[in-house]
Amino acid sequence: MKEENNMSLVPTKFRFTTKEKILMIVIIVLMIVGIIVTWMNYVTIKKTNIEYQLAYKQYQETIIKKQEEAERKKQEKLPKLTEQGIENIKHIYSSDNKRAFLTFDDGPSDNTNQILDILNETGIKATFFVLGSNVEKKPEVVKRMYEEGHFIANHGYSHMYEIIYQSPQTVLDEYNKCNQIVRDAIGEQEYNSHLFRYPGGLVGGKYSDIKTQAEELLLQNNIVHVDWNALNGDSEKTNPTVEYEMQRIKETVGNKQSVVILMHDAQTKKVTVEALLSMIEYLKEQGYEFKNFYEIIR
Repeated sequence: MKEENNMSLVPTKFRFTTKEKILMIVIIVLMIVGIIVTWMNYVTIKKTNIEYQLAYKQYQETIIKKQEEAERKKQEKLPKLTEQGIENIKHIYSSDNKRAFLTFDDGPSDNTNQILDILNETGIKATFFVLGSNVEKKPEVVKRMYEEGHFIANHGYSHMYEIIYQSPQTVLDEYNKCNQIVRDAIGEQEYNSHLFRYPGGLVGGKYSDIKTQAEELLLQNNIVHVDWNALNGDSEKTNPTVEYEMQRIKETVGNKQSVVILMHDAQTKKVTVEALLSMIEYLKEQGYEFKNFYEIIR
């Protein structure tokens, strides 16, 4: 009776039926659920955004690291002539430890890929004094040399003495022409070997004075030169045998501590390919460690 009396005190417009009360409760519950869901979505989105930002940051860091690693590897393959490198070249035939530099002139040719296969199998990095005129014919072989870590040095463009040795400037011109062709072949316009080998060698011959004058001009342009102090004799005969080349290696290497070995990978030097593995095995037996000029000019 008292409750009824109390209800009677509530204005009619504020009285709710049971259905209305239930509806209001449902609406309130739905609002609360909506707020909770909205909050959870906000938290989830915020968390996702943070995770995305972290993932993107990690992605950027990975890209930067890859770029830095690619640049590091690129710089490792770009020869850099230093003052120490110039001194090293001056004393190339002296060493406390036994070392051997395998060098190949006049390529590339069809023989060069076979030589590269042998070097790859034996884990040896060599130095190739390439001719620009031959690089034009087989740029893919020079690119392979570069990618496999061999040193691509410069032997001029033509190998025609009457052209190369007209003057000191024509020697430099031949170097620059060959260098540009090598750059195009390997796809790296910053490449410069800084290392030249005179066709016929520096010492002696009809053009001795021109060569000597060119030596200073090359050095002024950050280019050093190197000859050899051992050879396999593949240019001494028209048709040398494997036995002859092995004999010449043994004779010219002798008891030297540091040997720069002259060989050729021109088209006619098939016997050099056939003898190469035996030469390598002989040098190993004599205690030589194989080097290339990346380790010298830096």
